[in-house]
Amino acid sequence: MMFDQKANTLLTLVQEGSFTKAAQALSLSQPAVSHQIRQLEEEFGIQIFHKDRKELRPTPAGAVLIKYARRALAVYNNARQAIEDSRSNLRRFTVAITPTVAESLVPQTLAYYCMENSDAHINIMTDTIKNIYDKLKSFETDLAIVEGKPDDSSLTSVLLDTDFLCLAVSPQHPFSKRASVPLMELKKEKFIMRSRPGNTRVLFERYLENNGETLRSFNVMMEIDNVATIKELVSRNLGVTVIARSACLEELRTGRLAVVPIENSSMIREINLVFHRDFSHPEVLDEIRRIYSSF
Repeated sequence: MMFDQKANTLLTLVQEGSFTKAAQALSLSQPAVSHQIRQLEEEFGIQIFHKDRKELRPTPAGAVLIKYARRALAVYNNARQAIEDSRSNLRRFTVAITPTVAESLVPQTLAYYCMENSDAHINIMTDTIKNIYDKLKSFETDLAIVEGKPDDSSLTSVLLDTDFLCLAVSPQHPFSKRASVPLMELKKEKFIMRSRPGNTRVLFERYLENNGETLRSFNVMMEIDNVATIKELVSRNLGVTVIARSACLEELRTGRLAVVPIENSSMIREINLVFHRDFSHPEVLDEIRRIYSSF
């Protein structure tokens, strides 16, 4: 099985952003790159890029071709890797996780799995939920561990854990001694929140909407995409946050954070293993669930 050279040229062109840079990256002449792109356009009967701008902007049909070229490259690379692994009796797969899941017991679970299975090699990548689903569908990742369930019928999910969002504060914060906190009291606090489109942020905003509120009514002084940074700032009593309880178990154990329920809140979410129906290592799913549940 060969990956079409023209498709490789197309993907390099998209990555580099210009014909000149793509030619340099491929050690080809610029006319040769242009010729391969024209061949693709003739083969599929489409125009891949808009002609009215200097920047490379794919047409709708061009975007479809680029998507499938990425998928074809991923399948080709997976086939090569699988053949190489079969020669060395190695099981290799890529697991994509969201930033919040990255702060939970999931990385530790995967590390224990590798320790118990010397023939396994796991590549962990962290990304947004949207990008993770895109990479799953293009076969750029084998397995995802994310909050919620996918809407795509081509993907299958298995429950790993049930989690919930709560208020996290410094042990020095007055709320740390409370059994719960009313939502209205939180309007006086300085929030450090996950950036959109993080699932934690979306779930909290949905809870506010169900209670006739919006995040604009609260003092969000910072938005950060890094969960570890948010926890560090909150532990120093520089603000409060809403976070998944599973993402701060270590900080709770060491006393660096305190979590407090928000009164009458029900921000429950599932953590799921998501994969294609033809995922080649189904036994891995049971092992991951077994190890995770042992903590």
